[in-house]
Amino acid sequence: MATNLSVITDAVPSFRVLGVRVDAVQIPDAIRIIERWIHESQNRDEGHSRYIAVTGMHGVSEARRDPAFKNALAAADLIVPDGMPLVWLGRWRGFGRLKRRVYGPELMETFCRETGGKYRHFFYGGAPGVADMLANVERERHGIQIAGTYCPPFRQLTPEEEREVRAIIDEASADVLWVGLSTPKQETWMHKYRDQLRVPVMLGVGAAFDLNTGRLKQAPAWMREHGLEWLFRLLAEPRRLWRRYIINGSGFVWNVFLEELFSKSWE
Repeated sequence: MATNLSVITDAVPSFRVLGVRVDAVQIPDAIRIIERWIHESQNRDEGHSRYIAVTGMHGVSEARRDPAFKNALAAADLIVPDGMPLVWLGRWRGFGRLKRRVYGPELMETFCRETGGKYRHFFYGGAPGVADMLANVERERHGIQIAGTYCPPFRQLTPEEEREVRAIIDEASADVLWVGLSTPKQETWMHKYRDQLRVPVMLGVGAAFDLNTGRLKQAPAWMREHGLEWLFRLLAEPRRLWRRYIINGSGFVWNVFLEELFSKSWE
């Protein structure tokens, strides 16, 4: 039977999909958890960050092929279901409280809107200039405090650059670090830096940097809410996404079917 998170906040209910833990939470739950972590961090002096992985079908599929990414997911403090297939599977496993996906761009917008100027935000990632654009957009919309921005190069950072990034983020004294590097890069980045940064919470939100600035067009709400966002994105970027959604998506469906079939056969 699914646990009510509003009653037990320290024991987050979860289920597994192809070996990946998925926490059965909704956006209001995630926001309460983020705020609690920020408040708890005020009583800690050590450099340790908690991080949230916003994961859908693509993330689960990548975890089957990339052991380092799978480890980064497993170590995440919260893994939220950003994808209707995971929501449907959660309901199938008995978590009827999962009504909607925890959509990364919506989680960012909702958190900024509900907390306003309460916390300091740092935006890390995106194409050149996008992090600054996003920071300005969210400040104008919701009055948030901007701690800083950083746009990393599209390559592995040198040791000197890594030290510089750590210093910039720590000196900014941010409460929330939004990471927009896309999956699986953003999760492995957060996993690497979780014990090196003093920011209380990191969230990997990928395309939210482009979507929330309007640089990338979002699927209509009805498509997002009915598991059809993949079709919208495939039609918009067929050359880049055909393998993710046609090849990997088909593999995901088949492997989940086998998992469910064999799990039922052992009951």
